[in-house]
Amino acid sequence: MPSLQTALPPDLANNVIRLYRECLRRAHYIGRKNYNTELVVNMVRQQFKKHMHEMDPDKIQKLKDDAARGLINHMLYESEKLSGRKFSGM
Repeated sequence: MPSLQTALPPDLANNVIRLYRECLRRAHYIGRKNYNTELVVNMVRQQFKKHMHEMDPDKIQKLKDDAARGLINHMLYESEKLSGRKFSGM
């Protein structure tokens, strides 16, 4: 199964720190819109800290794919709201 990260820019997808920062940026954005910034940001931080010492490359790849999936889903959601079009296949 190909990696979901191919949908993200390579410098972001291959770098965990940049992926973490982008997730935090999205968390701040979502939190401001829903008035729960601290909660959403803490959830992102908690997930990254929980897996900080993971050494298994397959598990790390799965975690990175999950983070990438979350970013892509949020970007699609925002694009759909702005354009009024549905981009998802369902």
